[in-house]
Amino acid sequence: MAKTKSGLSFLWLSVLAFVLDLFTKYLVVQKFTLYESVNILPIFNLTYVRNYGAAFSFLADHDGWQKYFFIILAIAISFMLMYFLKKNTADQKLQNSAYALIIGGALANMVDRTYHGFVVDFLDFYWDIYHYPVFNIADVAICIGAGLLMIDAFKTEKKKIQDKQA
Repeated sequence: MAKTKSGLSFLWLSVLAFVLDLFTKYLVVQKFTLYESVNILPIFNLTYVRNYGAAFSFLADHDGWQKYFFIILAIAISFMLMYFLKKNTADQKLQNSAYALIIGGALANMVDRTYHGFVVDFLDFYWDIYHYPVFNIADVAICIGAGLLMIDAFKTEKKKIQDKQA
């Protein structure tokens, strides 16, 4: 009986997201002073900020316990998603890619939190005076992963409907 390749083969995406995120954060910390901003496009700046919370600075204004909460959460979610990858077959490409990107992003932000006590953010999109919260490559990986999970869920539901009709 041939052994089927698992979704763990997609962990290279986790490594890619992890390394790319930490490398870009390293460059920002080395080349920018805190709050320094460089205009790149009419709607985009590179701006060095620190996020002591989670998405949109959620829980940033607390006493520091949130740092440990988010570290534990990143580890727990990463282990859970690695378990899902192990259970999946390699042909579940969308779901495996999604899980891998979320793992890479979560662990990169966790390393940042552990090392600095905050997450380095630097991608600053805006329109006129309205700025979207500044984010980083790990956040991009997590969002792409979440989007892929939604696409996979819709495709799976559509296939279930088609199978019922057949």
